[in-house]
Amino acid sequence: MFGLFNRSKSISTKELETKLNSRVELLDVRMPGEYRAGHIPGAKNIPLNKIEQYQGKTNEPVHVICQSGMRSRKAASVLKKNGYDVVNVRGGMMQWNGKTRGGSK
Repeated sequence: MFGLFNRSKSISTKELETKLNSRVELLDVRMPGEYRAGHIPGAKNIPLNKIEQYQGKTNEPVHVICQSGMRSRKAASVLKKNGYDVVNVRGGMMQWNGKTRGGSK
């Protein structure tokens, strides 16, 4: 029950796509090779194993994405503990149908 209060907000990939029309802080927590193979334009690659080193603005929401949503959920938990307003993107790149850069989806 108490775990429910520690969960980060989450949105679908469709919701993220509409948010990208405005400036959004988006972290792609996949490994660099996965990121290079295809990522959302404007996303910053900070692999899950380096997420503790992230130093962004704490007054703006940080959106996190990975391949399926598992790593981004872990990253969201770490970022939330570090004081960030975090939004996890459910389904990750597997559900993403928008524009990508770097490779083909």
